[in-house]
Amino acid sequence: MVLNYIWIAFFIIAFVVALVRLVFLGDFDVFPEMMDSTFSSSKTAFEISLGLTGVLSLWLGIMKIGERGGVVNVLARLLSPVFVKLFPDIPKGHPVTGSIFMNIAANMLGLDNAATPLGLKAMEQLQEINPKKDTASNPMIMFLVLNTSGLTLIPVSILVYRAQMGAAQPTDIFIPILLATFFSTLMGVLVTSLFQRINLFNVPVLATLGGACLLVSGIIWGFNQLNGEQMNLVSTSAANIILMTIIICFITAGLLKKINVYDAFVEGAKDGFTTAVRIIPYLVAILVGIGVFRASGAMDFLIDGIRYGIESMGIDAQFVGALPTALMKPLSGSGARGMMIDAMTTYGADSFVGRLSCVFQGSTDTTFYILAVYFGSVGIRYTRHAVACGLLADLAGIIAAILVSYMFFG
Repeated sequence: MVLNYIWIAFFIIAFVVALVRLVFLGDFDVFPEMMDSTFSSSKTAFEISLGLTGVLSLWLGIMKIGERGGVVNVLARLLSPVFVKLFPDIPKGHPVTGSIFMNIAANMLGLDNAATPLGLKAMEQLQEINPKKDTASNPMIMFLVLNTSGLTLIPVSILVYRAQMGAAQPTDIFIPILLATFFSTLMGVLVTSLFQRINLFNVPVLATLGGACLLVSGIIWGFNQLNGEQMNLVSTSAANIILMTIIICFITAGLLKKINVYDAFVEGAKDGFTTAVRIIPYLVAILVGIGVFRASGAMDFLIDGIRYGIESMGIDAQFVGALPTALMKPLSGSGARGMMIDAMTTYGADSFVGRLSCVFQGSTDTTFYILAVYFGSVGIRYTRHAVACGLLADLAGIIAAILVSYMFFG
């Protein structure tokens, strides 16, 4: 229901803002621009779904090999001590824990094309054990918050954009992004646990969180030993080597189990097309709402209002120039990417605003897009506290990004 109200608000606010621009500012272009955005956003939604078809088929096929070969069950057993605490409603040893791990691992490596189909597979498995098929279950919400908090260890695409925009040191935002996204994920887990009354003070969870902190520290230390070119090479190579290793491991496990690997792949791949088609209406709905909101100028009014409020309190408002990226990120990944590039173009790739916009881009994920696609893929209508938890994680990431960027670049 929350998503319903937010979607309605996009259109009503956009209409009111556009009407004000027409009546008081004589802007006769605003309504044509809004209507154009509805058509372009609808086309974009379809193209995204169409583009996902092949990737979905590939990875759902690979996952089917992993299931038949027993790899997913092995992962489920290994992760059960932690997952039984974070996801108490999932039966112990259920294969979905392996799917969730694969999705989170792909996200951490910045492999979006692999993460989405793995996440959709996990949602289908979670729906199988969901007692209320039209309502989000607690495990679904925890899983989606882990996705929307955007934990990324290797932000390859952002490093590439900075290099293309002429940054003297494209990798200088690597550590700030790592810190900001870590705090975003940590907040997401804490807030969701409070909503679901999950006790995090137990050995498996504390050990995992401590291990995550050590891992993040080790990555920060290791990459600090490299120059910019080496960092880009190592991060890109590591992500792709790990991904290819997973595929080979799944195929090898299938051979050892003496299953027909090719038939298993084809069986899983068949679900890719139907899943891609099923999410089209949900993508059209959310992207059209966002497009109208942007085209009306409502986003610009919001940013200007925030800038005025910050400056009136005597606070340094330097960070406000990068806020469009932060505010757009929960709504649209491509929109936020455009805002980031615009900030680097306007202020300079090595300016405070240019760097902060990159940290914003890497610190959280596209909350509403993820909710629309993942919930839409299994027919969930009532999202319960998913939106609130996802947005609170985003807020933590934004605040952390600002503080960390002032620490490194201010």
